[in-house]
Amino acid sequence: MACRGACCCSSAGRLNADNARFLLLAVLIVLYMLCGAAVFSAIELPTEREAKERWEERLENFTRRHNLSRAELRHFLREYEEASVAGIRVDDIRPRWDFTGAFYFVGTVVSTIGFGMTTPATVGGKIFLIFYGLIGCAGTILFFNLFLERLITVIAYVMKSCHERQLRRKGVLPHNGRRGSGSSEVDSLAGWKPSVYYVMLILCVASLIISCCASAMYTPIEGWSYFDSLYFCFVAFSTIGFGDLVSSQNVRYESQGLYRFGNFVFILMGVCCIYSLFNVISIVIKQSINWILKKLACKCCHRCQRRLFRSRRNVVMPGNVRSRRNISIETDGVNESDTDGRRLSGEMISMKDFLASNKVSLAIMQKQLSETANGYPRQISSNSKQNGFSGGVGALAIMNNRLAETSVDR
Repeated sequence: MACRGACCCSSAGRLNADNARFLLLAVLIVLYMLCGAAVFSAIELPTEREAKERWEERLENFTRRHNLSRAELRHFLREYEEASVAGIRVDDIRPRWDFTGAFYFVGTVVSTIGFGMTTPATVGGKIFLIFYGLIGCAGTILFFNLFLERLITVIAYVMKSCHERQLRRKGVLPHNGRRGSGSSEVDSLAGWKPSVYYVMLILCVASLIISCCASAMYTPIEGWSYFDSLYFCFVAFSTIGFGDLVSSQNVRYESQGLYRFGNFVFILMGVCCIYSLFNVISIVIKQSINWILKKLACKCCHRCQRRLFRSRRNVVMPGNVRSRRNISIETDGVNESDTDGRRLSGEMISMKDFLASNKVSLAIMQKQLSETANGYPRQISSNSKQNGFSGGVGALAIMNNRLAETSVDR
């Protein structure tokens, strides 16, 4: 029963820790979104207002010059917006729904990029997209997870080899394969794993190199600035996919086949690296949240201790009072009963609390009384006879048995 109660307490402690971690993460994400909304609003809102004023001015000049009503012109512009959704542009662009265009579209679907420049316009296409994306996105996420496992395995192997080489240079490990004085270092090196911060740094460098190389390709071919190319790389590799800049959309390119193949390779490598980087950063965020919760728990424990020492003794107080142990989020620091804290602080407890906290001792006492009354006493071991602690009924028997066990252990 005691083991079962301890397991229940530990599981409840872990559940409370997980709930606290979840709530803290939710609060931090909401605060992060509010701060981001304030920053983007301050940066982009003036530009939006200026663009709207310029558009209204151009629209007014155009209607006046060509003697058109604003209602007719707005109706025409709405028709163009509908054509734009279907893939029609003013400039000549590649067909959206030939085989190569459709392959580019399904690539943005299963990778969850979703640029938005191509969307199905028919009911059949929309229905097929729902089921196609459901299976495709799940399979691609599985591929990204497997890629992350193998990437971390390779990084760990390379870093472990570098670590072994450094130890050999320092003379800690022997240069040959035999175990000598450094056998303990060899055993500890077998379970050595790289730090998550080193893995994050390597993934950051790899993602930056891929983005810079891809931007060097996009800048001359697409006619973008280098900064816009870097911006496109992050939006595409992180699968955000705004669709304001999309690669490989013109009808003709110089070395068109080679460029489209390079575009596919860079997007595939970039998405894998950024996805892996996001997973590693999430581990760092989780560690930071655990550290924050641990600090908060320590502060709460100190406050409870101060209140406990300041409170009057021999006073019945409801609720739990923590013991003097330092309780962290990782440990199962839960009292076995509501009266543990009051018992340690010297406060009075009620008869109900006393019976609840001593129900195990009462059950043992009742069992021993029943066995003695029925003439079936408990078998006394030879060790207990030799030690001289035996016999007794009720509380005396419990004390004698405990002393016997203690003397045997000694």
